[in-house]
Amino acid sequence: MNEVARIDKWLWAARIFKTRSIASDACKNGRVTIKGINVKPSHTIKVGDVISVKKPPITYSFEVLKPIESRVGAKLVPEVYKNVTDAKQYELLEMSRISGFIDRARGTGRPTKKDRRQIDAFVEPAMFGFDDFDDEDE
Repeated sequence: MNEVARIDKWLWAARIFKTRSIASDACKNGRVTIKGINVKPSHTIKVGDVISVKKPPITYSFEVLKPIESRVGAKLVPEVYKNVTDAKQYELLEMSRISGFIDRARGTGRPTKKDRRQIDAFVEPAMFGFDDFDDEDE
């Protein structure tokens, strides 16, 4: 078994990214770091390395248990890496989920087209007679 693996292949094989090209792009765009240093897709990793992956709004951290380059089944993922992400990151994720537009209740936020038409239909007749006041002052 190999004792090293390319980081882009490992990220894909460990099911952190859906495709290898997405993993490679993440490395190129500076979203993958080891010890705070951005790495290229061809960077090799070994057992014990801690990899940080920025997937907004949080940064995940993974400790390499097995450097692999071929994709494994979802049940075998715990043998490949250990999730060492800080608990504060998950709190940040929960806060963004609560405050964001995810699962937004209908009627909160911006009006729909139908709501906008109803607002316009309500406002237009009410504003109809107010233009006359300007003429009386002259």
